[in-house]
Amino acid sequence: MSDSLLAHEPMIRGGAFAFVLLAMALWEVVARRRPQRIRRRQRWPSNLAIVVLDTLAVRLFFPLAALGAALVAAEQGWGLFNLVAVPGWLAIVASVVALDLAIYFQHRLFHAVPWLWRLHRMHHADLEFDVTTGLRFHPLEILLSMGIKLAVVTALGAPAVAVLLFEVLLNATSMFNHGNVRLPVRIDRWLRLIVVTPDMHRVHHSIIRQETDSNFGFNLPWWDRLFGTYRDQPSAGHLGMTIGIEDFREADDLRLDRMLLQPFVNPPRNSKRRGL
Repeated sequence: MSDSLLAHEPMIRGGAFAFVLLAMALWEVVARRRPQRIRRRQRWPSNLAIVVLDTLAVRLFFPLAALGAALVAAEQGWGLFNLVAVPGWLAIVASVVALDLAIYFQHRLFHAVPWLWRLHRMHHADLEFDVTTGLRFHPLEILLSMGIKLAVVTALGAPAVAVLLFEVLLNATSMFNHGNVRLPVRIDRWLRLIVVTPDMHRVHHSIIRQETDSNFGFNLPWWDRLFGTYRDQPSAGHLGMTIGIEDFREADDLRLDRMLLQPFVNPPRNSKRRGL
């Protein structure tokens, strides 16, 4: 079972990724939430190229990734759920929820610590907000995130099935909640009780600092409410709000080379932001 899961992981994750990306891209065409000033052909090649670089970086530095860590932990008897006997379903559900909580706090950490923000700000520097924004993370941030995830998976003794499920869900919900898609207000109100919706997460990509530092959840929406970081709507409204950060506003900043160099570049203005 373990060997089979590990062998089929790329196909499972790749298939889910392709399906959700295509579905969201089509949804954005059919029911667009905001007009976009910068066209897809100017942004998407670099945003999608980052996905390739991120994948290669993870496979190079962490060949077995989080799923492999779960299998090793199970073999060695490491972690909470390998030491405490609980029903399998409970270990899976608890692991998925705990991993999501860890990602929430990791996200807050990357906003709070100046040198981590340098890595994370590339994600926020996208000048539009759509499905590919949910894939736009600097390779160094992805490697640090994977290191944190490996530690949490090992400490939990998370079942391999739970880790694979979480990885698929996180990737899918990241594309969903970054989608430039329109949902009826009533549906959005109810849906954001169980999952982070595009309108909820879009607030997080506002140029206004107080709004950027809110709605950190990627998958489950509960943590923002529980820890006081929830903001219902942007102050300027979803059609009036400005996406991005103040430091990188030029179209050239969307180029792949500029994106990769961003953590090492001092902002051209507002350099006192977050202690930089």
